[in-house]
Parts: sequence; structure tokens; C-alpha cells
Amino acid sequence: MGKFDDIYDEYMKRRKAVLDMGGEGALKKRKDKNQTNARERIDMLVDPGTFTEVGTFMRHRQHEFGMADKLIPAEGVVAGIGKIDGREVVVLSEDFTAMAGTFGEYHGKKFVWACDFAKEKGLPFIGINDSGGARLQEGMDTLESYGWTFRAQILASGIVPQIALLLGPCLGGQAYHPVMNDFLIQSKPTGFIGIAGPAFVNTVMGEEISLENLAGWQAHAVKSGITHIVGENDKDSIELARKLLSYLPSNNSENPPIIDNDDDPHREIPELDDFLPDTALRVPYDMYPLIDMVVDKGTFFEIHKHFARSVIVGFARFNGKVAGIVSNNPLHKMGGLDCDASDKLARFVRFCDLFNIPLVTLVDCPAFWIGSEQEWKGILRHGAKTLFAWAEATVPLISVIIGKSYAGAHYAMLDKSIGADLCYAWPTAKINIVGAETAASVIFAKEIKQAEDPKESAKQRIDEYRMKYEHPYQPAERGYVDDVIMPHDTRKVICQALELLENKDVARPWKKYSNICL
Repeated sequence: MGKFDDIYDEYMKRRKAVLDMGGEGALKKRKDKNQTNARERIDMLVDPGTFTEVGTFMRHRQHEFGMADKLIPAEGVVAGIGKIDGREVVVLSEDFTAMAGTFGEYHGKKFVWACDFAKEKGLPFIGINDSGGARLQEGMDTLESYGWTFRAQILASGIVPQIALLLGPCLGGQAYHPVMNDFLIQSKPTGFIGIAGPAFVNTVMGEEISLENLAGWQAHAVKSGITHIVGENDKDSIELARKLLSYLPSNNSENPPIIDNDDDPHREIPELDDFLPDTALRVPYDMYPLIDMVVDKGTFFEIHKHFARSVIVGFARFNGKVAGIVSNNPLHKMGGLDCDASDKLARFVRFCDLFNIPLVTLVDCPAFWIGSEQEWKGILRHGAKTLFAWAEATVPLISVIIGKSYAGAHYAMLDKSIGADLCYAWPTAKINIVGAETAASVIFAKEIKQAEDPKESAKQRIDEYRMKYEHPYQPAERGYVDDVIMPHDTRKVICQALELLENKDVARPWKKYSNICL
């Protein structure tokens, strides 16, 4: 018998107790429900054989409420470093089989370690959320741990990308972890997030509602906007996280990965010359086919697909290099901007600016939405976020005005005055402070009223105003539009502009941050 056998046997016994997680019965129960467990999820996420665990033997120090001799394997959360497509990432995966993955003091310390390590080493952070919530047995130690974790996440924000995978319940204070990440990916069948569960809501508010309706993917991907990406199941959600990471740099001092797909940057697109359904821009149309034609083939990756659908945002590639896409979609609310669309746009722009991702806008926007509903929700406050986002951005900014670009929406969708480096317009563009109908009704109100035939007079005045101002040539004459381009040249022009602006460098006076309208 070797002199170290007892020591090694003890080591193997302890390691096995941790790696067994909640035990054979708990793991079988999950498997029977077609649910993956915490360690399986890490294996699905990272490249095979690359995961190095940290904090394997961490253990709580609570002795009250029957906790003195209770082992909670890995404190209900597996943490470590792995690789995705050869790139190092920091990963956390909550283990629901270990005391329901509840969040206690040392569970929180693992979160803090992961955020701090990611920040200090310049590595992306990916958290997999699946927890029953706060570990009440630890009292103030649990409460204080939330604060440590929130602060660590916030201080890492803008330094490294943070991605949350919601593959189980995430309720109460626990829910702020994924919400404060840059992107939240929610699994349709298993992901639930909310500030309180249905039972608590019923007790306090008297409202009866199911977990799915309160905290499921439709509640947050469609209505609240908390969820950025929806996966069909655990596996799909994890694949989406891997794909998303391929568009992001590891930290704010690097550029995103370049992936060459042999799509000619000078490719002309004849179909775009007849893309718009009518020259008056009164017929709604779908902007997705245009995006797919302009970017490198098959590279568009949408963010916030189900939320505020009058605006489309997402990542794509031009000549292999990543850019953010911001576009109106006239199929929804005519492509106009409401409170939710403004928030969606502003946050995406700010993320891209933080992580060295150029931005391209495709514009057909009639206005910010008006009326009491939007006014009382704070459309001015929400709309102002878009202006802050564009004016503060220092990455390359390119605007292509396809259709309408009126009033405040002209700035909200990026123009020269708010910060575009290069601004182009199709011959079909209508760029002005308001549409011809509105302008004529104000400017020529007296003449129209006094005319023998007010309707005919109004038509003539509208046509007169439209001919003089509602086109791309007046702004081009003033230098507000850099060039009027044929639609079929759109991809070529964008690729050339991105290449031209590749080494853009902006110096600004020092300040802590702007007082954005939150």
C-alpha cells in the first residue's frame, strides 16, 4: 500500500461527490424530462476537452437550519475557463440538482470570481442560469452576495462581452444576473425569468397567472424586451450562444473575428433597383430581403427579433468583417420609432460602439410615433436615447437612406449632423423635416383655404413642395448627403466605406459619462 493512498482515496471521494452533482436520482429525473444538466451544458458549449474548472471544492459556511453537514456540490454552480472555436471564455453553469441551484454566499463568490477574472484577462463571460433563487438559510450572507455580484458584473460591462443563457427558472434577485448581461438567450421550453414567481404575485397582488405567461419567452422576447434571442431548446440556445460569440471581440481592446466567405465586396445587386413597391413609399414592404442581399451571404444574425419589430438590429459581415445593422422595417408601424424601438436601437448602438463594431443603417423612417399613449410613456425621453447613442459613438458610422427620413427620426436613424461619417441616399429617398402633405398644409394654409377648389389647390401645393424639397438632391447640394447612389451599388458602396473608415480614431474631452435620458 502506497504511503499516499489514503490521501488520494480521500481526494477521489471528495471529487466524486462534487462531480455527481445532485446524485443519480436527481440527474435521472432531469434526463427523463429531456433536460440537460449543468455539466452537460458546459460540454455542449465549449470545445471538447478544453474546460478547466475553478472552485470545485467551494463550500458554504452556514451551520443553521440543518446546513452544518449539508454538502451542496460545487455550491450549485460550476465555474471555469474553456474555449469556443479556439477562443478562451469564462463559463458559469448553475446546477439545479444541487439544492435547486440556490444562490448563497459562495455561489455568489464564484460569480464574482468569474466576472473579475473575465474582466482582468479580457475574456468573454457566459453564464448559464438555472436556479431556484436565493438560499434563504444563509440570510444576510446571501443578500450581500447579490450586491457583490451585481457590482462585479457592472464593472466588467463594456470591457468584455457578457452573454446569459436562460435554460431554467431565474426568479427574484437572481433574475438581475442575466438581465444585466449584454445579451440574454432564452430557451422556449425551459427558460423562465421574473422579479417574482406566480405564487408570490398571487399572494401580494392577488393576480393569478401561470409561470409561462408571467415569465416565459413570449413575455420577455415579445413584450418586455428583456430577452434578445430565443432558442427552440437547450441545445439550440447553446448553439446560438456560440454563433453570437463569433461576431464579438473578446474584449473592448480587440476587433471582432474576420471570417472570409468569398462573397465579392464589389457585387452588384440588380434586384434592388426594383425593390421598393412604389415610388411614393406608401406601400409597406419587408426590409429583411434587402439586408440579406446587401451583407455577406448568410451572415445576418438578428438581435431582438420579436421585440419592437418596426426596427431591425443585428450583426452581419461585409467582406468578412463584422458590422452592426440598424434598419427600419416598414411592414411594422411603417418603420416608425416608438418608445420600445428607440430603446432597442440605442442599446444595440451603444454595445457596438463599446466593442469596436462599425454600424450601418438602412433608413426608411417616417417619424417618431405621436399621440397620448407614446407621449405618456415618454417618447421624448426614449427617443433622446437614440440621439445620445449616435452622437457619442466613435466607431465607423455609415447611413444609407432608402426611403423616408423625416423630422427627429432623421437623426435617430443616423445622419451627418448627429455623427455619420458617410451618408448615402437612393434616388427614391425623401429627406425633409416633414412630409410634403404636412408641410404644404402649414405653409400654404391661407392660400388653400381661399382657393376656389381647396382640394385641388392643396394637391398643387403638395406637388410643388414635393418637387422642390422631398428628394435626396437638396440635402446632397448642401453636403448633408455625401452621394446619391443607385440601389444596385449599395453593397459595393458600404464595403468601400467600411474599408475607408477602418482606422477611424476619435479623441474626445475627458468625462466620466454622459447623462443619458434613462
